[in-house]
Amino acid sequence: MEDVKYYTQEDLDALKAELNNLESVERPRISQAIADARDKGDLSENAEYDAAKEAQGLLELKIAKLRNLIAKARVLDESKIDISKVLIYSIVKIKNLANKMEMTYTIVPESESDLKGGKISVSSPIAKALIGNKKGDVVSVQAPAGVMEFEILDVSR
Repeated sequence: MEDVKYYTQEDLDALKAELNNLESVERPRISQAIADARDKGDLSENAEYDAAKEAQGLLELKIAKLRNLIAKARVLDESKIDISKVLIYSIVKIKNLANKMEMTYTIVPESESDLKGGKISVSSPIAKALIGNKKGDVVSVQAPAGVMEFEILDVSR
């Protein structure tokens, strides 16, 4: 199955809660707005009706996308992560071999990435280079300024 995304249980529960809110709160609210606008008479010149119908279309699109995302979601059991090599949810301490600067990152799904918080997306160039490697390995990352080399100093969970 393509486009599988990995989430913690907490993140998946949040997506399900958002879907539930859209279906049980927002959908009836928009249906009521359409009914109210319809009661005002001529639909051919009823801007409220047109706006409510457009909002309904957008809501249904959002619901469909969220359902699809949840259907393809996989929960990652953080307790079963192998710490002998870099994988998703690994905490990786690396050293830039050019300037000797050390950095620590947590490899996370795209939806959780936060560079300021030290969380990099599993699809980022650095994470892609690190995945599957272990402590002591040197990896090369293609960056706009050229190839950068990093040594993996530590891998933890």
